[in-house]
Amino acid sequence: MAPADPHLRQPITKRKAWTFAEPGAPGLADALAGGDRLQAFWRYWVIDNLWNLANLLAHFGMKLLPMDTCSRLGAALGLFVVPRFHKVATRRARDTIRHLRPDLSPQEQEALFLANCQAQGRLMTEFSVVNRLQQRHDRLRTDGLAPIRAIANKGPVILVGLHLGNWEVGTIAFRNLGLQPHAFYVPPKSRAKAWIANRVRSKAGLRFLPPGVEGIRPALKVLKSGGVVSMFCDEGFGGMIRGPFFDRKPHQEGNLALAIRLARMTGATICPWYGLRTEGFRFECQALEPIRLPAEDHPNARLLDDMLLLNNAIEPIVRAHLDQWYFLDNALRPE
Repeated sequence: MAPADPHLRQPITKRKAWTFAEPGAPGLADALAGGDRLQAFWRYWVIDNLWNLANLLAHFGMKLLPMDTCSRLGAALGLFVVPRFHKVATRRARDTIRHLRPDLSPQEQEALFLANCQAQGRLMTEFSVVNRLQQRHDRLRTDGLAPIRAIANKGPVILVGLHLGNWEVGTIAFRNLGLQPHAFYVPPKSRAKAWIANRVRSKAGLRFLPPGVEGIRPALKVLKSGGVVSMFCDEGFGGMIRGPFFDRKPHQEGNLALAIRLARMTGATICPWYGLRTEGFRFECQALEPIRLPAEDHPNARLLDDMLLLNNAIEPIVRAHLDQWYFLDNALRPE
């Protein structure tokens, strides 16, 4: 059901095609050129590689820890590091909480923020041990995803996930159900983090689609062959929350619009789902009601209504679990 607020019914802005470009490595000519080019060379080959080494040592070092210890370490680090060393993110998170949960007292809002700091820290360290859940089904409940398996048996599916709990468990959960999603993937800027993310997600069974506009055609091919494409429609970009809409004017600059367009072009069923941390390093996944888009008179005739249909399915889940939401530290409005 569409919101009653008239300004939400105004024409929506068009989506701009986004092309991903891998940054090139500065060469010897840049070092000899001096100035900014020398600084870029030094940053790429020296400074960045020191951080790459630190990230690799941390990742493989934490693999030696028990799962619960690794997760608790992350919670402690998040609680210590975020408020002290990420001032802009802290300010944005507290502001977002005030806007989305005005019903809470100042003390409750601060407790929510600190719980989110712990959740952010857990995410970072758990990357080292998350694939152990493939053998520990007692720590990952997937019963709530069973309806998606039945839907995928009948035709193409677009999985719409949320960045709650530790969403990396989703690939493992769907693989346990016999599904192997293809996902749009934008690698982190850090070369070490990109290598780690690719390695961990590949071992979990995720198949990658190219980022940006180049991934659209492969995604259509997967869906038209009856396969499964995974994406997340809660997003932060450039420090701003793009989805859900949270009572703001709808726009096409995000995966909400992309999910609708892919579903329209392929007849795919949209299957929203989310995973929550129940305690420590334990998770439970749940499917929401599947969305089969109603017929439309002509292409894009229902784009706004379809986007709101999907948004209104996922937004209440995010609002209810802000303590576990990854994009809480992004802003709702331009700063």
